[in-house]
Amino acid sequence: MSLRKLFAARLAPAALAFALMSGLIAPPPARAADDMGRSMLDYTFTRASVEFYKRTDDQTLLDGAVAGMRAVVKSKGGDPSKLPALHQAGNQAADMAALNRELALADKTFGQQIGERTLAYGAISGLLESLHDRWSTFLSPKDYKSLNEGLDGGNFAGIGIIIDVDPVSKSLLVVRTIDGGPAERAGVKPGDIVTSVDQKPTQGLTTEQDSGLIRGKAGTVVQLSVKRGTDPKPVMISITRETIHTPSVLSKTVDNDIGYIQVLVFGRDTGQELANAMQRLNKQGVKGVVLDLRNNGGGYLNAAVEVSSLFIPEGPIVSIDSRTKPLTTFDAENTAIAPKPLAVLVNGFTASASEIASGAIQDSGAGVLIGTRTFGKGVVQTIYPLPDGSAIKITTARYLTPSGRDINTVGIQPDITVGDVKAGDFGKLDVDTQLRRAVSYVQDKISAGGPDDVKSPASTSQGTPH
Repeated sequence: MSLRKLFAARLAPAALAFALMSGLIAPPPARAADDMGRSMLDYTFTRASVEFYKRTDDQTLLDGAVAGMRAVVKSKGGDPSKLPALHQAGNQAADMAALNRELALADKTFGQQIGERTLAYGAISGLLESLHDRWSTFLSPKDYKSLNEGLDGGNFAGIGIIIDVDPVSKSLLVVRTIDGGPAERAGVKPGDIVTSVDQKPTQGLTTEQDSGLIRGKAGTVVQLSVKRGTDPKPVMISITRETIHTPSVLSKTVDNDIGYIQVLVFGRDTGQELANAMQRLNKQGVKGVVLDLRNNGGGYLNAAVEVSSLFIPEGPIVSIDSRTKPLTTFDAENTAIAPKPLAVLVNGFTASASEIASGAIQDSGAGVLIGTRTFGKGVVQTIYPLPDGSAIKITTARYLTPSGRDINTVGIQPDITVGDVKAGDFGKLDVDTQLRRAVSYVQDKISAGGPDDVKSPASTSQGTPH
């Protein structure tokens, strides 16, 4: 079956942080400008009602859409009380008609001041917020473009950082800097908290929104307000945007005969990039592999299946369980390389598609996980493009590991626990204690004369909340 599905990560080259599948349902047809907003709102209402992985009701969606329009009106200095509450009529067609009339009223009352499209965006955002699901959201055309660029690779104009939302401050967290990129050269470091971009606060923004602030035209300057460590005073850093190339796989040898492979994101070409990296390492005579999935928030589902299939010769990789469709299982693709001792590095930012690969490798016994408990994102989003270049992202399913584990909110416990390492130290054998432990494990397996044969006890455990 088609695997045109994606799990967005917690990162992008300037960053993504969610898990998604690309929409398999046709977007609403493009209409005249004054009608397009209502068409997109109708489409969002239907998709949320039918596809959201938990049951919801029309009243919740109506309340959310009205609240979203009121919030936009209030932010523009208008009187939100001019938009009355709506009450579900008992059938969806009538409820959608009522919502269309409300949007028309908002347009008539505030359209010249605000614009019909902005009001529609507010209604769509509010409707999705009413689901009370952190992953379901509206993506503006700029946000959606950034998301696609982050997963599909290629070149873009930015500063060369991978970001996430800091769980404590809810501001922009620098997860990685791209080697030699403008951010690294300007002194930005992994672990920095960016509190504002060009004086626009980042607190409460999604990574797609943060990415939209950071990216721009090559040659233009962006100013970051950066907090570091315990120093309460932010530092202002000005960085000139450049064209950034974003590989999804980096590889090298460590300790003479161990292949070390970092997968930064599960992008469109990651499976092939990893296969190519393995071929290069095999030509160098590596005897074992360390696969680094730390700080990898995910990407395309087919990439997760392709990556897993390089290490798992047969059997299930992941199962998708939605409210409206039968359980669907994706199996290994019969592309496995010759088995070698394998250790997989994971941490609290290993999420979504990277947890699919981690869970499959652990459950199959193809390798062991080393590091700290993973993020625990066991739900799936579907992206539905809209005709004006925007999109909606809705949680449509949960996924299960091959042994049937639901890892949502609990994550995956590694086979060997080693405390966290600073992202800036990843891949440096002298200071990366998790990597050192992985290399030691792989060397022991090489000395023992065979590939990994550990069946993790965690494969039958649900773990505990964290």
